[in-house]
Amino acid sequence: MADIVKQIIARPIQLADQIIKVADFACSFKQDCADIKSKTEKLGGLLRQAARASNDLYERPTRRIIDNTEQVLDKTLQLVLKCRANGFQRVFTIIPAAAIRRSSEQVEKSIGDVSWLLRVSTPADDSDNEHVGLPPIAADEPILCLIWEQIAILCCGTLDDRADAAASLVSLARDNNRYGRSIIEEGGLPPLLKLAKEGRMEGQESAVRAIGLLGRDPESVEQIVNAGVCSVFAKILKGGHMKVQISVAWAVSELAANYPKCQDHFLQNNTIRLLVSHLAYETIEEHSKYTIISKNNMSSIHAVVVANSDHDLNNLQTDDYRCHVARPAGLDSEMHPVMTNSVTIKAGDGLKGNQGAPQQRREKSRRRVALPGASIKGREFEDPAIKIEMKAMAARALWHLCAGNFSICKTITESRALLCFAVLLEKGEEEVKCNSSMALMEITAVAERFAELRRSAFKPTSTTSREVVDKLLKIINKGDCDLLIPSIQSIGNLARTFRATETRLIPPLVRLLDERETEVLAEAAIALIKFACTDNYLHVNHCKAILEAGAPKYLIQLTYFGEQMAQLPGLILLCYIALHVPDSETLAQEDVLIVLQWALKQGHLMQDSSLETLVVEAKQRMEIYQTH
Repeated sequence: MADIVKQIIARPIQLADQIIKVADFACSFKQDCADIKSKTEKLGGLLRQAARASNDLYERPTRRIIDNTEQVLDKTLQLVLKCRANGFQRVFTIIPAAAIRRSSEQVEKSIGDVSWLLRVSTPADDSDNEHVGLPPIAADEPILCLIWEQIAILCCGTLDDRADAAASLVSLARDNNRYGRSIIEEGGLPPLLKLAKEGRMEGQESAVRAIGLLGRDPESVEQIVNAGVCSVFAKILKGGHMKVQISVAWAVSELAANYPKCQDHFLQNNTIRLLVSHLAYETIEEHSKYTIISKNNMSSIHAVVVANSDHDLNNLQTDDYRCHVARPAGLDSEMHPVMTNSVTIKAGDGLKGNQGAPQQRREKSRRRVALPGASIKGREFEDPAIKIEMKAMAARALWHLCAGNFSICKTITESRALLCFAVLLEKGEEEVKCNSSMALMEITAVAERFAELRRSAFKPTSTTSREVVDKLLKIINKGDCDLLIPSIQSIGNLARTFRATETRLIPPLVRLLDERETEVLAEAAIALIKFACTDNYLHVNHCKAILEAGAPKYLIQLTYFGEQMAQLPGLILLCYIALHVPDSETLAQEDVLIVLQWALKQGHLMQDSSLETLVVEAKQRMEIYQTH
């Protein structure tokens, strides 16, 4: 940096020296040229001072200010050279007085710019807490210069000043996405990361919060990840103050939500296991399956045992999958466009949560603690509200990290995280419950896509899996909370894991078809489609269970009078039931055949050829067994 600064300052210094020499020979506007000479001498001195302090100068404003100063000096030199003309040359040289005055003003502004650059780059101990203010160059872009000032303080200020500067950048980044991009472009990431590693708690918290706010688009997140944020965050999650860890977990969730490709970078830096450790602390008694054994009272961590690794790795099956738009797994591929138009999911956003790290427990000669590096000291004395906030943010981070990512979901399900989510769905605070339910929705969505994950994490004989299903079913039976939609989706995603004897799941979903909220209606119908569709091996059993639960009357109402968001999945479910149980007496009594014939005549329903094909096939199957 120092060599680059010296190179860009050399040219303006040479121009300043030339102006000083030429001004002495001015034949016209002598007084104005003398004034320009005086100001240029001052500017030259400041430029030489800047060259000597090149190691301390902040590069981005230095380039901008020095380039602007060079242009001013170049134009001033040309003007002063014209003032030197005499005799015959002077007759043909026209020099407007306004140009001389304007040139003098520009030199004076350059003095202000370079002075500001030197002040803003001066270490805080040497500046006597002098207010830096804004340079003349800030007239057109005041916010940019404010960003320069705060980043310069981050680079050379005291820890307290750097904490204040980071807080200022948080405010700027929160107010406007463009300001956030400018902070990255102007080199704000390295000093923010340095403060996050080395600062006091308040400074670290502000720096982490700023980084989370900067990552609002994929390009910005990619730059943040490339700058080394994953290792810095992992270090804080491993042993930082809990308030800073809360900010880190929130920032991780923001970065992962805005740029899913960064998920694997966090996985490689052990972030997932550290977050699981925070989630598990004080949630379950045996709060981790990562066991560290200490012999002879050794305090160092030297063995990590990871449980649940005996999974089938041979049969990997994938289906079409989307993270936040639910589509019936069993629906034929040509039906997917129909379903993508039928439902949307609202993902919650927040910045509060709960945490903890494992507490020490001695059992004879063995000591079991949490994940390696998860700080234990003093955690039991933390404010309960802080612990709750940490837990919520850990769940939020895991929710966004596992979205669509098989490796991360596998890592999570191999830990005790699934059991933690199940416990928190019932006993956690409101935000903890919400984030846990969203995390389960994402994990089950990946399990729907990957057969290996279904078999390992959600096999019917798994105690943890049964616990998760019980809690989700309890929410669905209750039917009146914010957790309802993600819980419905989770059950639907697991449709292919349930046995034919598992009949308790169908009736609660069918009851939701009588719900007044359109989104709930749509989600319940989509979940039932995943039970009834042809791709589900037990589709006939499930269709009979849906019939026994009284679904046709609700589906007919949906088909005739429902909003399109729920009308389409309602019609699709009715078609699958008619297709797989065409001889049903219930379908005959409800005149389902007439409903299907009516649907075929509705242009707004038959816009998709795949849906029309399904309706025709269901109608033909019913006509074999029934008449009207």
